Amino acid sequence: MLLWQSPRLVLPWKQSYDPSHHWLISAGWAALPLMVLLVAMAGLRIKGHLAALAGLVTALVIALSVFHMPVHLALLATGLGAGYGLFPICWIVFPVLFLYQLTVRAKRFSLLQECLINVTEDSRLQLLLIAFAFGAFFEGAAGFGTPVAVCATILIGLGFRPLHAAGLALLANTAPVAFGGIGIPIVALHGVTGLDTLLLSRVIGRIIAPFCMLVPFWLIWAFAGFSAMLEIWPAILIVGTTYGCTLLLVSTLHGPWLVDIAASSVSIFVLIAFLRVWKPKRILNAALQDVTHDARIANGNRKGVAMRAATPWIILTFCVVLWGLPFLSRSMDEATSLRIPIGGLHQMVLRMPPAVPAAAAEAAIFTFNWLSATGTGIFIAAVLAGLVMGLQLRVIWQVFLQTVVAIRFTLVTISALMALGFITRYCGMDATLGLAFARTGAFYPFFGTLIGWLGTASTGSDTSSNVLFGSLQKLTAQQVGVSPYLMASANSTGGVMGKMVAPQSIVVATTATDTYGTEGTILRFVLLHSLALACLMGLFVSLLAYSPALNRLLLR
Repeated sequence: MLLWQSPRLVLPWKQSYDPSHHWLISAGWAALPLMVLLVAMAGLRIKGHLAALAGLVTALVIALSVFHMPVHLALLATGLGAGYGLFPICWIVFPVLFLYQLTVRAKRFSLLQECLINVTEDSRLQLLLIAFAFGAFFEGAAGFGTPVAVCATILIGLGFRPLHAAGLALLANTAPVAFGGIGIPIVALHGVTGLDTLLLSRVIGRIIAPFCMLVPFWLIWAFAGFSAMLEIWPAILIVGTTYGCTLLLVSTLHGPWLVDIAASSVSIFVLIAFLRVWKPKRILNAALQDVTHDARIANGNRKGVAMRAATPWIILTFCVVLWGLPFLSRSMDEATSLRIPIGGLHQMVLRMPPAVPAAAAEAAIFTFNWLSATGTGIFIAAVLAGLVMGLQLRVIWQVFLQTVVAIRFTLVTISALMALGFITRYCGMDATLGLAFARTGAFYPFFGTLIGWLGTASTGSDTSSNVLFGSLQKLTAQQVGVSPYLMASANSTGGVMGKMVAPQSIVVATTATDTYGTEGTILRFVLLHSLALACLMGLFVSLLAYSPALNRLLLR
């Protein structure tokens, strides 16, 4: 009796990846929550928080009735996911919007618009500079939706329609994702596979480099059309080549940590310098109207205006980079972070072969790193910027409350989406889908890349996708005779194409652009782009896998 009462003798629950005893039917059940979510958002145009709750309820029902997950484990996983959605995800979205609202209140955002117009009046070039190059910098420094939130708000200030700004910011935030957040996705991939970090960085850099040149062309084509894209091809080629070559160089010689920051910084500098000596024949505004011959009012004090406009964003950049420094982040973590094991869930779920080499207990720890979190750095930057812009504390507090009210539905949506993702992980539905793709044999390099796409699309994070599927990619690659470095890297590079359709990313974009409730419209805009780019990535990985010469070059 005493032994039965001892919690230490409670056995962990083992995941099962074929509960229906037919892999295709089991995969169908595992995909159902995601299908419900996507159909609700894109097909039925249901608002984000309602679609997310529908997907979450579906995931709970499938987990309990099909995968036979114990009720208490399902509820704890739901709670942990919701908590992760609030912190750190929402804690990044909120401070960015808070800063934006402060710049609007201080009338600095209109100055930023004037400053960027002084660089170039053409909306296509503004899109290259802001969404691609500047967005890559914030992806490298912070990640977790920061580039989409920041760049979408700036694009609106330049005259882009909110829905366009949100969709284009999502589309631009692709290639940098593999090295986002100071290289966290690759560090995580090393952690679950044991593969060498530097070699992973090299392989991922070599796979993603051609897409760094492709994505800017694709972005402008999606925005303005093919002929309008050809009109500015020199600028696109310059920024894409600069970014891709710098990424390749840093990822090969240094590693994953500073790739995005270095590549974006060089690209921004080179593009601005190039635009001083080259102009397109036509100038198109954000509505794609030809304004080449329209008179422009010159600003007599351009340097003063530029400094005033840039001040809050310089403060933001400084704080984000400062918070991203590894030694400072570790110091703050050690001094202030709370790591709370979730009793009853922590190490009580076993991930089983063939998803992993041997049975492994899943950790369930909520990390409350309130000081070292990127959102804290952004929040401090927002308050400092408000004070520097001359706003009183009373006004800053009013803007704070207004921002809280503005994102109330976003809090519900992101929490529900992360809860859905955590249920998928702890139940084993993610591994069921991954194993279904792994059955494709010789076509595995293509479909293995789509596993990465699926992981990021469902979790909203390339890091999470690498953690979930990195080990599976390594094991399957060894079974089908393909380089494990190639397929582990393909998981990450395929995952970057899923970032734009991740419901969490879309909700961040709609919240930042004040278009909450239009998630379905944005999803329909980016979905075909995401799938097409993911398939191109899969074909490229397949070519690398079955070409001995390219394979040797890739792994050198």
